[in-house]
Amino acid sequence: MSKIFIVEDDMTLYEELKSRLEEWDHTVTGVSDFGNVVHDFIQSEPDLVIIDITLPKYDGFYWCRRIRDISSVPIIFLSSRDHPSDMVMSMQMGSDDYIQKPFNFEVLVAKIQALLRRAYQYREQDMDVVGFRDAVFDFKKLTVSREGNVLDLTKNESFILSILVGSRNQVVSRETLIEQLWDDAKFISDNTLTVNINRIRKKLEEMGLEDAIITKTGLGYMLKE
Repeated sequence: MSKIFIVEDDMTLYEELKSRLEEWDHTVTGVSDFGNVVHDFIQSEPDLVIIDITLPKYDGFYWCRRIRDISSVPIIFLSSRDHPSDMVMSMQMGSDDYIQKPFNFEVLVAKIQALLRRAYQYREQDMDVVGFRDAVFDFKKLTVSREGNVLDLTKNESFILSILVGSRNQVVSRETLIEQLWDDAKFISDNTLTVNINRIRKKLEEMGLEDAIITKTGLGYMLKE
């Protein structure tokens, strides 16, 4: 579960974003004082920030720069302003992406998940191994071990599980899994993904790791600790 901090003064949009993102098991917090956004940011300790440009008192560029001065957290601008100079300025202030309103929510979710993976999953891979429950996933060997037993996985199964482990307790969409596998030069269809997920589940259950992969209907999959 990731924590997302939204800097948006349109409360209707904020509540809609909050509701939709919570469906993806994200925790969402907002701003209580637009004159001191950094204070709310520090209190929230978020994994990602979504920020508008046009805000009361100071604009989003100002707060992006202030946040970037103290944190490397991923930042997405969400704005109705479409001038190229605004997009350039957002990047110069330290943002990671820029989405123009009106926007497609599925696109926003895909960008959020991609930034979270880029920012946090690869840090875990640098550690070589990651534990979940009482098992250990080795990112280099792409193996799962538990109580001295090593789980035998195919290449696709190993890669899928590595993505789920890197994003554990977060929902990963089917589209994201397929895109990641395709990016890795492995063609995989929607049906093939279903087959691989079912095989991984069965193998984890054989190791005593029951209900490790949860299906979020209409959303995707989550590796639950």
